Amino acid sequence: MPRTPALMSERRTTIIGALLTAIGPISMAIYTPAMPELVHAFATTEAAIKMSLSLYFAGFALAQLVAGPVSDAFGRKTASLSFLLIYLAGSLLAAFAPTVEWVLAGRLIQGIGASVGITVSRAIVRDQFNGGDAARIINTMGIILAIGPSLGPTVGGLALAAFGWRSVFLLMVGFGALLIFLSTVCLKETTVPDRSRLKPLRLLEAYAEIVALPRFLFTALVLAGAVGSMYAQAAVLPFILIEKVGLTPTQFGMSMLMQSGFFLMGSVCLRVISKWLPAERAPVVGLMFSGAGGIIMAFSVFFLSPTFLSVMGPVALCAFGIAFVSPYMTAAGLIPFPHIAGSASAMMGFIQMGAGFLGGVAAASIGSPLLAFGIIIPAMHIIAVLGYIGFRITSRPASGT
Repeated sequence: MPRTPALMSERRTTIIGALLTAIGPISMAIYTPAMPELVHAFATTEAAIKMSLSLYFAGFALAQLVAGPVSDAFGRKTASLSFLLIYLAGSLLAAFAPTVEWVLAGRLIQGIGASVGITVSRAIVRDQFNGGDAARIINTMGIILAIGPSLGPTVGGLALAAFGWRSVFLLMVGFGALLIFLSTVCLKETTVPDRSRLKPLRLLEAYAEIVALPRFLFTALVLAGAVGSMYAQAAVLPFILIEKVGLTPTQFGMSMLMQSGFFLMGSVCLRVISKWLPAERAPVVGLMFSGAGGIIMAFSVFFLSPTFLSVMGPVALCAFGIAFVSPYMTAAGLIPFPHIAGSASAMMGFIQMGAGFLGGVAAASIGSPLLAFGIIIPAMHIIAVLGYIGFRITSRPASGT
């Protein structure tokens, strides 16, 4: 099946793709400073508020399996607008929630709506570009993407201090409305819609084709371990830094600049050295950094009293490495599926976000946020390294890609 010619410039594809991808991380980053405050506001437990994050992950992960095929069947633009409206509804529900149960429902609906972002952003790249071009665009998207989540906790913490927890959700309402406007005006359709792809048999055949390819599963496992760890640690970092280290919610928001700042630094470094570093070697460099960060993280938890640097130093090292891992592995995983790019992107996102969800649940089940941080997150980075070894083994017959 011939690929659709580039209908949007590389710059427009990059900017729109980055903003769509950002809706998921920003909705988490803005929210995290408010988590301890919500415990007091609704006179509830930490477990209930952590559940709001888990429900967001669950909605995000599961809905991708629908968002991908919907974007293949009805087009990238229609899918984006439909799911963004769902996201907007969830944001409004959470903003005006009278009880914690309404917050939980709003976060679940938000996750369902936000799922379209990562799915469509990858699909519009795969629709128009391939190989090194696709990896370069995804890397640039990562640079832009780092700015939003890096400012998210800071903006969320400031809004929380000035206007209370409802303002955090109102910020999400504004971001959702902005994306609806941009998707209406600037996003062009990049695929030929095929409604038959939503037929149950076609849907099952598509997903069976995707998961039957070991190379795809290993790329997804790498991203699940590496990127998923960033989502999983969001469930424990607010409680570690605010309650164990003693930061205020605003200081916590500022501290998260360290994570996103190092991710941004890694993305910029990758772009600069890409002239000399072959794209397929970038994940090796990245996994060396993230793997080392995971090991240091484990040792720091078990042998040091928690301080800002003992917690965020390893997080920053991991974030730097993840910036090297994500672009090539994402592009490599989608290469075999030009005819079902939306579904392939959805399955990749489902595995990635599912790992974040399971990591968050596992962390919550341990009870101690600090202990969970020292066990679950390093284990996820080890899984990423093992996944890359499997990817290299299964890619040997197709090393030319």
